[in-house]
Amino acid sequence: MSDAGPLEGITVVDLTRILAGPFSTMILGDLGARVIKVERPGGGDDTRRFGPPFVKGQDGKDSSEAAYYMTANRGKKSLTLDLSKPEGQKIIRALIAKSDLLLENFKVGTLKKYGLAYDDLKAENPRLIYCSITGFGQTGPYRDRAGYDGMIQAMGGLMSITGYGDADAGGGPLRVGVPISDILSGMYAVIGVLAALAHRERTGEGQYIDIALLDATVATLANQAMNYLATGVSPARIGNTHPNIVPYQAFVTADGYIVVAVGNDGQFARFCDVIEMPGLARDSRFATNIERVRNRESLIPVLEEVMRGRGAGEWYEILDAAGIPCGPINDLEQVFADPQVLARGMKIELEHPLCGTVPQVGSPLKLSATPVVSDTAPPLLGEHTDEILRSLDLSEAEIGRLRKDGVV
Repeated sequence: MSDAGPLEGITVVDLTRILAGPFSTMILGDLGARVIKVERPGGGDDTRRFGPPFVKGQDGKDSSEAAYYMTANRGKKSLTLDLSKPEGQKIIRALIAKSDLLLENFKVGTLKKYGLAYDDLKAENPRLIYCSITGFGQTGPYRDRAGYDGMIQAMGGLMSITGYGDADAGGGPLRVGVPISDILSGMYAVIGVLAALAHRERTGEGQYIDIALLDATVATLANQAMNYLATGVSPARIGNTHPNIVPYQAFVTADGYIVVAVGNDGQFARFCDVIEMPGLARDSRFATNIERVRNRESLIPVLEEVMRGRGAGEWYEILDAAGIPCGPINDLEQVFADPQVLARGMKIELEHPLCGTVPQVGSPLKLSATPVVSDTAPPLLGEHTDEILRSLDLSEAEIGRLRKDGVV
């Protein structure tokens, strides 16, 4: 096993903010890349002010660090730099010339005004991999529009299939409880970057990557997209049930909810044995998943009545012992106290100059030879400015002048 991550030796210039871009560059940092987060002097990433809540300081009071900012910025170095000033542009070009990757999520055309578009940079650094993340991509009629997660979930169809039907209690379209379009776009950006690194390894050439939140959202509609494409019928919202598998949903028990996910006919037969209704599995209406989907309106009320007869904990023990996939609906306190979550290292603590330590969600990537490196807390604004400028051979006097002039 190596102490170095798989991306050791790769330098990333991170010109992103909010979530999609920072999430992607955090993953690259976890994989061992050196990530330099470039932020506006005086303000920095907007998410630094996305609070409350704020992470607690060593005195138990709120620090200046918003929990939202802490979500996607560990493992990075923060450089404050005004890209609108010629000297700021000169510095960033010098940094990019020595780097492998550049990720940005400015509106289309913004960086071109500063001479920082891909076409402006690739001659100086032909190995550069340049990834843009925007709401709608670099082409198409919406290319100039700003794009935010909530509106993209709506436009990309995700909200149309999330929630209960309009006629049901509490019905209507719902946004997913986390900024999933941002997160998925960040993950697709990482996939694109890793593919481009593999291509560069073979050819020596960098390339440009165009990631759109709308594209990523449409791409992850998965089975629901194919359900539509195969039939021409837009899927309806069906709450916590599944469009293609029955029973696969949340059930109300005597004291709460449990999710039962019966994935095949053999599991359904065992499920029927456990709930002491073996005849259901022999009923031609329910014997196969195809028929259970067609006849869900007849089957589900029967199962709902049975599931109300015991508590969620009791059902979990009985069903789990029988090999029936099931699980409780945990709140986040329960999630981060779960022994499996803790055993997998999904909650970690990192040292922080203001807060002593800060909690973080661990990386889900488990690599046997080159494990991830999640050992540096999200940086303070401009924490590494002098260090990075010195690496570009700027003198202390030059750094002082840049600070006086508001460039850094």
